[in-house]
Amino acid sequence: MSGGRLKTVVPYLYILPAMLFVVLIIVLPAISILFSGFLTSKAQQQVWHGLGNYVMIFKDNLFWISIVNNLRLFLSVPVMTVISVLIAAILFEKIAGWTFYQSIIFTPYILAIPVVGIVFSYLLQYRGVVNTILTAAGLNWAVMDWLGSPKIAIWSMIAVVIWKQFGFGVVLFLARLSSVSLSLFEAAIIDGANWWQRLLNVTIPQLAMVIEFYITVNLINMLSWVFDFVFVMTGGGPVNSTYVLEYYIYQKTFISSLDYLGAAGGVIVLIVAALLIALESSLRKRLEQME
Repeated sequence: MSGGRLKTVVPYLYILPAMLFVVLIIVLPAISILFSGFLTSKAQQQVWHGLGNYVMIFKDNLFWISIVNNLRLFLSVPVMTVISVLIAAILFEKIAGWTFYQSIIFTPYILAIPVVGIVFSYLLQYRGVVNTILTAAGLNWAVMDWLGSPKIAIWSMIAVVIWKQFGFGVVLFLARLSSVSLSLFEAAIIDGANWWQRLLNVTIPQLAMVIEFYITVNLINMLSWVFDFVFVMTGGGPVNSTYVLEYYIYQKTFISSLDYLGAAGGVIVLIVAALLIALESSLRKRLEQME
């Protein structure tokens, strides 16, 4: 092999182990799930079922409950984004103790989800810490069955997800702001811009691409990352009010032993995640063109 060809091949040899890992761990299982979504079991044998699994899923009321709850979880993303941007902008002003505050804010993000879920399960019980404090403060009107009420449980879980996740956004936005030229902010101050005007006209435009990335990642997280919260905090209840797609797939696959329905549900999640990634790529290209 000539020296020129060797130089061409060597970089691919370096990434070959990583490529093999991706193929074995991600690509092949994804193909297997895609194929399984079109199969069913008859007389203990796999047979082709076409779109039958998907028809059954779309007729299942529990599936639509899961979809609605995932859409509700999507509502947490703009809330997390706004909170993260505001706190990052405040900490960027280098207020006293800002590094300490940054560490405290980021700590929930690195905690294990089961730990967070168990802790908040105790805090939010009807006779838990939160209601005890509200009662002691004379706020009996605010006492609720946070995880036991079908109308409130999903929103309580969303609040916990926001508490855990927004710290990542704060750190991400601070990292971006640290690379922005201070002359932009100094020029805005000289022009008489107040803090809110600097936020809207300097900070947010400079964070645009990072905000877009953060929103896309969290939308995918709300679609395929909240299983642990549901499993630990509510188990899908009360009255199936906190079912999400992940938990629906888990129930079909491991509890009801309907593997092929679970595979079909997994394909649906994969398709939606792929669409979100494609949307993120399109938005990124537009933002790059605008810059």
